[in-house]
Order: sequence, then C-alpha cells, then structure tokens
Amino acid sequence: MRSSGHASTWTAETHSPEETLDLGRRIGRAARPGDVLALVGDLGSGKTVLAKGAAEGLGAASAREVTSPTFVLCREHLGGRMPFYHLDAYRLRGAADLEAIGAAEILGGDGLSALEWADRAPQALPPDHLEVRLEIIGPSDRRLTFTPRGRGAARLLAGLTPVAPGGC
Repeated sequence: MRSSGHASTWTAETHSPEETLDLGRRIGRAARPGDVLALVGDLGSGKTVLAKGAAEGLGAASAREVTSPTFVLCREHLGGRMPFYHLDAYRLRGAADLEAIGAAEILGGDGLSALEWADRAPQALPPDHLEVRLEIIGPSDRRLTFTPRGRGAARLLAGLTPVAPGGC
C-alpha cells in the first residue's frame, strides 16, 4: 500500500482486495461511536470490501458476513466493541428515502456507519463525516482519497495516517 497526504486529505493506493480489506480494518480499529464513512465510487471500486474490513476491525462481523446492502438498504452488525451499520443509497431516489428507513438516527449514532453511494444522497449525511472516494486505477489497484468533513472525521483520519518520519 502506498500513501500520501496534504492539508486535509489523505490518499492511499491499494494493490489487492486484501490490502483494501486491511485498510478497512484500520478504520474499524480507529473508529469511535458516531463516526460516519461516506463511500463514493463506481461499481467494483471496493466500497463493500472497505466496509467489510471496517466491520472486522470493530469485531462486529467477519468479512464473509458483510454483504452489500443494495436490496435491503441497511444491515446492522451488532457483535463487536460497537455496532456497524452498513447502508446503501444505490437504489434510492435521494435523502428522503434514507430518512424513511431511519438513517438520521443511525448515521452518527451509537456505532460506525458506512453509507455506500453517499453521493446519491449527500443531504442525508451528518455534517461530520469522512468522505472516502474510491477509484479503479488497475485490475486490482484502487486509489482511496479520504477527506474529513468535521472534527470527528479529522480525528478518525488522524488514526489512519502514518506518522511522518521524525514525527511523534
């Protein structure tokens, strides 16, 4: 995995689904209740793989247990140090559809939430969330750009980024 960062964003490149899964595990280990991941990317970019890793990092579920919530809209994984809520806006017409399933109580609630296709319902996101843009840059290579939107998201991102050489 390769990474770089400046000011408020951090970019990481993964070269296999396992590396993307590992990055998700780091997110899960660094997460606190109320953290929200806004996952944005094309089909096959790794959104669900990253979410699987986050659930594993929390101890909420194994990667095999985490599947795309496209048809059920929200899956809850409750076995871990805190809940993992996995939502999907792909089939929705906007934020109102997410509101109808109670997303306002879930996003920013008592666990870590990951919303796939977050760009389809940006109004449903709380002001404090970590935007993760996933890009396909090769057959197994992905570029993930993390942009914190709020203090909690900046804290979560700081828990993921490597310390610069000579830093503390």
